[in-house]
Amino acid sequence: MAKYFVHPTAVIDEGARIGAGSKVWHFVHVSTDSQVGIDCTLGQNVYVGNQVVIGDRVRIQNNVSVFEGVVLESEVFCGPSMVFTNVLNPRAALEKKDQFLETRVKRGASLGANCTIICGVTIGKFAFVGAGAVVTKNVPDYALMVGVPATQVGWVSEYGERLDLPVDGQGTAACSHTGLEYILSDRVLKRISEPN
Repeated sequence: MAKYFVHPTAVIDEGARIGAGSKVWHFVHVSTDSQVGIDCTLGQNVYVGNQVVIGDRVRIQNNVSVFEGVVLESEVFCGPSMVFTNVLNPRAALEKKDQFLETRVKRGASLGANCTIICGVTIGKFAFVGAGAVVTKNVPDYALMVGVPATQVGWVSEYGERLDLPVDGQGTAACSHTGLEYILSDRVLKRISEPN
């Protein structure tokens, strides 16, 4: 008996691996040789491409396609109808499967509803991409990104709260929800206190 839930309308291809405690909902397709970690949720109409790697405790909301070449590390959130790509210049008449670029979303990052992630970029850990943003370049850890194309407008804590820090410059700030402290130096943000 499986240690995860699969809705009867879902399709799980041979060779796909799904971790214990995960939930695979209506009309999901998990393709060959893909890997889904433990305690993940794949919402209605999610597509997981061949050889995709999804870490533990990932939440993928409805209508998201995670194409071959995408790696989602643990605790990533993908909002409803957000978009990944895997070829920079697709053409219907040309097959370009040999041009798939890796896109990596690091631990704890959140990708807002209807945002688009252009292939070949890395989204830093605990970064937050706002709804509708179009990400065309790498995103630093803890960065808050909005707009088309996406630009950095601030920093967020691991809890997802905006920190009172400039985009550029230096300083320290604490998360208003958890009290955890962060330090910014040379456009690199790091957590400097440990959770209780």
